[in-house]
Amino acid sequence: MTHNLVCPQTASRVSSVLNRDTRQFGKKHLFDQREETCWTSDQWVLLEFPQRVRLSCLQLQFQGGFCSRRGRLHGAQGSEPLAGIADFYPEDGNSLQTFPVPPAEVDRLRLTLEDASDLFGRVVVYHLRVLGEKLA
Repeated sequence: MTHNLVCPQTASRVSSVLNRDTRQFGKKHLFDQREETCWTSDQWVLLEFPQRVRLSCLQLQFQGGFCSRRGRLHGAQGSEPLAGIADFYPEDGNSLQTFPVPPAEVDRLRLTLEDASDLFGRVVVYHLRVLGEKLA
C-alpha cells in the first residue's frame, strides 16, 4: 500500500532558504500540507527516512512562474554514495504534479531542482510528497 513516506521522524536538509527567512519560507513548509505556506529556494532537498523505504512516486506543487523545469532524484542505503534514480520534467503551473519513480529501496533521498523558470533562479514549492512503502 502506498503512503506518504515523509513523517515527523524524517530528517530533512535544504540547500538554502530565500533571504534566510526560515519562519516564512523554511523547509518545514514543504510537508505541512497547508495551502498558504511554501519553501522558497533554488537547489535541493535531502531526506533521511527513519527506515528503508520503497519509492513509487513523487508529488510536487510549485507556484506558477517559479517552477523547476527539470528535477533529479538520487538515493542511497546506509553510507553508500547517492546514485541516480530518476529524472523528471515538471510543467510551469500551480497544480499538484505526480511523477512515477522506479521502485528503488532507499533510506536517503535527494531531490535536486534545476533550470528554474524564474529569471533569478528561484523555485517556490508548496507541497512535496514522497509516496511508497515503508519496509521493515
